Amino acid sequence: MPEYDSRALWEKLVLDGFQAGLSWITILKKRDNFRAAFASFNPNIIAAWGEEEVARLLQDAGIIRHRGKIEATIGNARVWQKIEQREGFDTFLWKYVDGSPLQNRWKTQADVPAFTPLSTQISKDLKKEGFRFCGPTIVYAFMQAVGLVNDHIITCHRHSEVAKLIR
Repeated sequence: MPEYDSRALWEKLVLDGFQAGLSWITILKKRDNFRAAFASFNPNIIAAWGEEEVARLLQDAGIIRHRGKIEATIGNARVWQKIEQREGFDTFLWKYVDGSPLQNRWKTQADVPAFTPLSTQISKDLKKEGFRFCGPTIVYAFMQAVGLVNDHIITCHRHSEVAKLIR
């Protein structure tokens, strides 16, 4: 389902970054732990964190203890604040698809790509802003999860359900 809330979009991008190299089920099982450890994914709180919080998070067995991903999350919160103040993080992302989900018509799951030219462009633009852990594959998974793109195969009941939600 399409997500238009800036903070929720940021949370999902953070979780997709933590998922890189891991099974998505691992992240889903730890999602509540992530929310507790990362102040309910409030980027305005996380942006003020420093080495003390990094050290605390590296000791938290309930999350993925990867220094680079933890430090990226703190830095990404600061970048989120910049974008949010300038235009809104939701606007920044949804402008790539003119405010409505892209409607793909894949026949099989094997047809669905791991990344696209658009996810590559969004990845480059996020990195230009200062984001980390947001490569084209991560961004495409994120786009699917937040409804920027409808990649349900055409025989899936969700494909038409999502198509009806286009604003």
